Amino acid sequence: MRQPRGFVLLVVLWSMALLALIGARLTGNGRGEAQIARNLLSAAIAETAADGAVREAVFRVLAPGEGHWPADGLARVLRIGAATVETRVISESGKINPNRAPAALIAALLRRLGTEPAMAERVAVAMFDWRTPGRLSLAGGDKFAPYRAAGRNDGPSGQPFESLDEIGLVRGVTPELLAALRPYLSVYNESGIDARFAAPAVRAALADLAIGFDAPDDGKMAVTISALAVLADGTRVARGAVIRLHGLGAPRPWQVLTWGTA
Repeated sequence: MRQPRGFVLLVVLWSMALLALIGARLTGNGRGEAQIARNLLSAAIAETAADGAVREAVFRVLAPGEGHWPADGLARVLRIGAATVETRVISESGKINPNRAPAALIAALLRRLGTEPAMAERVAVAMFDWRTPGRLSLAGGDKFAPYRAAGRNDGPSGQPFESLDEIGLVRGVTPELLAALRPYLSVYNESGIDARFAAPAVRAALADLAIGFDAPDDGKMAVTISALAVLADGTRVARGAVIRLHGLGAPRPWQVLTWGTA
């Protein structure tokens, strides 16, 4: 009788060990799922705070009086729920619109950014060619020919640039050159170049061509708003948006042009 009883005891011990292993696995899975849930909750809280900060910034830029925020790029800190949010507003009105600027102005900007003059001229012409319809290049000849010679099947779209990223498709525009241009170009600036917001490189390029600034038109101003929300547990969510401001008296005071992660 001892042998069966010993076997039964062994089975019981193995069963207990198996149950303990299953329990540990379930506990571990439960802890992991709980951590995932906490992470998702923190991300949702931070994302909501960042979105709220962008909306707050819109109202502050539109607001008159003491509550007004100028589009000066300075960091302003908001406390929204459990999040601390650093918010910046930058006007697009001090930037050159690559869809409206003459090739000479783009070339002048490139020279001011350190590009060799001949290269600056070629890139500026190529950018002008990309955005304008027809096959004839500003410099003469077929504007598609250099792209075919380089083995590319694409070429100038004949349409305005939809984003600054599209400029990276233009012949001669390297990633480094595009990165240098980005702070000074905006496809959203429809109000002309406003002296209040123009960077020194833009001012210098205009001066090189004896081009003056445009009259301020705040009814068409576009601003870039960035918001970085941070929670106590280290969760960080960045939000970026480009907003066109029409003014509080307009039927539609503001319009979202882009909205996404920064």
